Amino acid sequence: MRLDPTALPEPVHAFLTERHLATLSTIRRNGELHVVPVGFTFDAPTATARVITSSDSVKARNAGLPGASAALCSVDGGRWLTMSGRIRVERSSEAVAEAERRYAERYRLPRINPKRVVLILDVTSISASIRLG
Repeated sequence: MRLDPTALPEPVHAFLTERHLATLSTIRRNGELHVVPVGFTFDAPTATARVITSSDSVKARNAGLPGASAALCSVDGGRWLTMSGRIRVERSSEAVAEAERRYAERYRLPRINPKRVVLILDVTSISASIRLG
């Protein structure tokens, strides 16, 4: 089912706060897909997802391309959720600290990485198979 990223039902919101990994799919400069496992957080009020990574990673390079788009897909048994939209790289220390804080709440304290950046997915579409009632 398609969902409004700014008005998610409670079971979907709960799924997005449980500890699940996801795959992040980005598009390389040559048009090929790059798919990697990631941890992510979702901010419902702004409909944004955050992924922390190293500035020299392929996913960061792909997210830095003009007009880059991406999809995050998280699966837990028969429950799944895919969100997609434009993706960008944030390098400010404030953005990195906020993303690390959110990551620590959902998963664990991230390891120290002086090259860390944040990939911000501006979610425009969510599809999911999560029982709502």
